[in-house]
Amino acid sequence: MSAREYGDIYAGHTRKRKRAVPEVAAERDLVAEDAATGFCGAVVGFDRSYDGDFVKLEDRHGAVRLFALREAAFLIDGQPVTLVRPQAAAPARPTRSASGSTRVEGLRARVARTSRIWVEGVHDAALVERVWGHDLRVEGVVVEHLEGLDNLAERLAEFEPGPGRRVGVLVDHLVTGSKETGMTTGLGPHVLVTGHPYIDVWQAVRPAVLGIPSWPEVPRGEDWKTGVCRRLDWGTPRDGWRRVYDAVGSFRDLESPLIGAVERLIDFVTEPDMP
Repeated sequence: MSAREYGDIYAGHTRKRKRAVPEVAAERDLVAEDAATGFCGAVVGFDRSYDGDFVKLEDRHGAVRLFALREAAFLIDGQPVTLVRPQAAAPARPTRSASGSTRVEGLRARVARTSRIWVEGVHDAALVERVWGHDLRVEGVVVEHLEGLDNLAERLAEFEPGPGRRVGVLVDHLVTGSKETGMTTGLGPHVLVTGHPYIDVWQAVRPAVLGIPSWPEVPRGEDWKTGVCRRLDWGTPRDGWRRVYDAVGSFRDLESPLIGAVERLIDFVTEPDMP
């Protein structure tokens, strides 16, 4: 008799598909039962050895046992499951910027305003960017350095401040009777000068964050940065600047006169002109 005469010997005997066993994250306090032993308990931790990965279950009497994390090795509500380690939660993103303002997520580049903030040197610009960079990008404000306050009058003449073209100027050592004060008065309604009383912007960084009790005194006539580095054994001014810059992480690392001065400048160059 031929095979054809027997017909399809597999008819009515279709192979059953293996039922998928769901994976369940073994979060702490999840109650599960070991299918092999019947031990039932809450997840209290994990262990890892050369034999593999294990979950710790604690029953209602306080007994703790280790069970291998194998496929379909546990029951939850009577149904087989595969326990897996829960994924580590992603670190929370900071909601505040370095300046303390609310961080704007998904920020897209904004066209720069015509108004500007000017600072005396590259170190001033770097510290302002370090702390207020997020705010400046939100507002579309550009910070430029003057390469010395002696260039202020010439730069203002070139820029021609006016309505919608404001200039905020951050000045070091802005104290009564100083040369800096004399150079920055009477500049018109579209220019705002703010500053701090410190000889250099380095000094506006709180000594405690640099691990020093105070900034050293440097005699008049001696280059201040060189003198500071010599007295603190910081090497060259370039080495000293790296220490200062790396120590600043937020506005809390700066003295309040600098914080207030920069905040006023940002407000000035971003507020609309009155008609």
